[in-house]
Amino acid sequence: MALIVQKFGGTSVGTVERIQQVAEKVKKFRENGDDIVVVVSAMSGETNRLIDLAKQVSDGQPVPRELDVMVSTGEQVTIALLAMALIQRGVPAISYTGNQVRILTDNAHTKARILQIDDARIRADLKAGRVVVVAGFQGVDEQGNITTLGRGGSDTTGVALAAALKADECQIYTDVDGVYTTDPRVVPRARRLEKITFEEMLEMASLGSKVLQIRSVEFAGKYNVPLRVLHSFQEGPGTLITLDEEESMEQPIISGIAFNRDEAKLTIRGVPDTPGVAFKILGPVSAANIEVDMIVQNVGHDNTTDFTFTVHRNEYANALKVLENTAREIGAGEVIGNTEIAKVSIVGVGMRSHAGVASRMFEALAKESINIQMISTSEIKVSVVIEEKYLELAVRALHTAFELDAPDRQAE
Repeated sequence: MALIVQKFGGTSVGTVERIQQVAEKVKKFRENGDDIVVVVSAMSGETNRLIDLAKQVSDGQPVPRELDVMVSTGEQVTIALLAMALIQRGVPAISYTGNQVRILTDNAHTKARILQIDDARIRADLKAGRVVVVAGFQGVDEQGNITTLGRGGSDTTGVALAAALKADECQIYTDVDGVYTTDPRVVPRARRLEKITFEEMLEMASLGSKVLQIRSVEFAGKYNVPLRVLHSFQEGPGTLITLDEEESMEQPIISGIAFNRDEAKLTIRGVPDTPGVAFKILGPVSAANIEVDMIVQNVGHDNTTDFTFTVHRNEYANALKVLENTAREIGAGEVIGNTEIAKVSIVGVGMRSHAGVASRMFEALAKESINIQMISTSEIKVSVVIEEKYLELAVRALHTAFELDAPDRQAE
């Protein structure tokens, strides 16, 4: 008998019919003798509807504490409906809000972090043979204020409960049947991965893959909670995310290709090449709460340097203003920018034991006449910035070059 935590997102519980389908799925697991804790999101669109209501009475700026009180009700509806659907099917069930379970968080309203979970009540219910249904995305601070965990917070709730309960597995049900080598909409022959490491999944999530929320993967890796991504309404093994790096002759060098279109590039030219110049440039950018991604510095022969970095495209206009002010203050040359770029990354723990991975990547792009503007590497990834118009061509070329394509189904 296993203890399994299952998380269902908004689309999975978007209608009464879908909630009943989830209840059927949970019932099957329960009939197998497993102990089940279910974490659910609000019905799809409900959180946005509640936020919109709050904005209407607050001139667009709701008080964070009251906003948390309001949006947390979305999950409260779902947990009660699912518990009712289970009971209707003869499965003993009980629902709890984050406050009732006592998912203790800090007091950062709308983006709180989980500090501790009191699992006594859940364990007592499991022992009594009940399925426990818990509201995702929410908790309570030391003062008893309702808090919410921010975007993707239900994933984090699921993983945190699995860690606290020492569950055998945390299953994340979503609208895809696992983690793929890349987005199947860009590469139709992308393959579903049977297994991927936490480290690889973190890189994929941070580099543009939208399957799992980054905080939930970090949490799972920290507490070694086996994560499995599954389709809500299709049968299949999904993808297991785990700590293990199995040494195998068959292990691919690259596990996946991530990409991000939301990139912009800024360059400040003719910067005096003196100690501390990088801080003089990036300090004001950081002070404006703008996150910098890739950085390249080129030193010229005239004791000046060109300094280039990338930011999220939404931050481009703000970053450009900050950089133009900095250029005047430090006596640098012109500031130029480009919003028509994209980032493509190859990810894989196999890179650690294989030389020449970056050169193979560069060769594949060169064959398609795709120019590389910036390069960033880590132990298990290589990222490049290219022109956005070549993004899909680059992803397809790399997918083939690293032998990630699924067999041609027509040939089977």
